[in-house]
Amino acid sequence: MRVSVTDAKGQLTELVRRAEAGDEVILTRHGHAAVRLVPIKLQPDRATRRSVLEAARKSGAAKAAPGPSAARSQDFLFGDDGLPK
Repeated sequence: MRVSVTDAKGQLTELVRRAEAGDEVILTRHGHAAVRLVPIKLQPDRATRRSVLEAARKSGAAKAAPGPSAARSQDFLFGDDGLPK
């Protein structure tokens, strides 16, 4: 929705409600888009962040497959003297 700045002065509360609900609200000046009203996304609290991180760790651990150590994965590229082959 596009609303002129002049008209927005009288209906700012309603425009903010609509923006919070997900509607795109653009304020215009002299027929050209000037600003867009968008809701601020709140940062998740500490407990929520922790639970998301724990879920990611558990998911990653469940998908990990045992195998050789990555620390020695490129040894085949080097000779016994430590120089490239």
